[in-house]
Amino acid sequence: MTTAFVFPGQGSQSVGMGGDWLGRSELVQQTFAEADEALGEALSAIIADGPIEDLTRTENTQPALLTVSVAYARVLAAEGVTADVVAGHSLGEYSALVAAGALDFADAVRVTRLRGQAMQSAVPLGVGTMAAVIGQKDPDVVRDICERAAEGEVCEPAAFNTSGQIVIAGHVGAIDRAVALLKDEGKGVGKKLTVSAPFHCSLLTPAGEALAAALADVAVSTPTVPYVPNTTGVWTTDATAESIKAALVDQVSKPVLWQPGMESMIEHGVDRWIEVGSGRTLVGLVKRLNRKANVITFESEDWRA
Repeated sequence: MTTAFVFPGQGSQSVGMGGDWLGRSELVQQTFAEADEALGEALSAIIADGPIEDLTRTENTQPALLTVSVAYARVLAAEGVTADVVAGHSLGEYSALVAAGALDFADAVRVTRLRGQAMQSAVPLGVGTMAAVIGQKDPDVVRDICERAAEGEVCEPAAFNTSGQIVIAGHVGAIDRAVALLKDEGKGVGKKLTVSAPFHCSLLTPAGEALAAALADVAVSTPTVPYVPNTTGVWTTDATAESIKAALVDQVSKPVLWQPGMESMIEHGVDRWIEVGSGRTLVGLVKRLNRKANVITFESEDWRA
């Protein structure tokens, strides 16, 4: 059996996530305490008690989700459940790299706090937005819609999540035009998302520059297992510190190639998927790609079987 650990990104957060394990695992308690120490504040209190407005602030959401995912990964390791490959959706790539021994957890907590701040401040509120394109399986059709809708503004694919689910991002007006084109031409349905910034498009380039400066002083090691970067969607066994840092910088302003990444893992024999984090978003995407896939969430504890 070939097992992939997949780590969720922003949008999977909820107040109280990790709470069940916090009460019964010293490893989880230790991980939450390490996050608090790394930031010099009680992130664990926001995770446990909210309010939701504080937890969903990007600068809190990102280190919070990282903390829960890493805590769960540590439990799996202690229980003897190991990964043959790791991947994470957007922010989840940091969790994957920590789990693979490439990033120190405390460094990752601090970097994801900065990443959240930089991504939020890169584009003023109300300038950019995102939309999910439902029912269109051809990425080239979506790219064409974006190009025609741009009209001098930014309108770009932001995530290729799974068959029939692509996300686009850019200026509000351009995204509105793309949604209208999809409807008028019968090429899918565009559903605007409630987001605070247009993530994973070129409007976020300034955030990538800030992240590059922060990562310059962060030690990165060779991952202990293969990993699949968001920006390539390719099973990678020869990652270096330089290539990992470049991938983390690029993924801020480039699309998440999640479907190609899943397909790459399937080609390499992955036949068990464990979502290591809050919720079940990623195993749902796997199931949409392959209904017969063996998918497990950490919180279900089916990995014990």
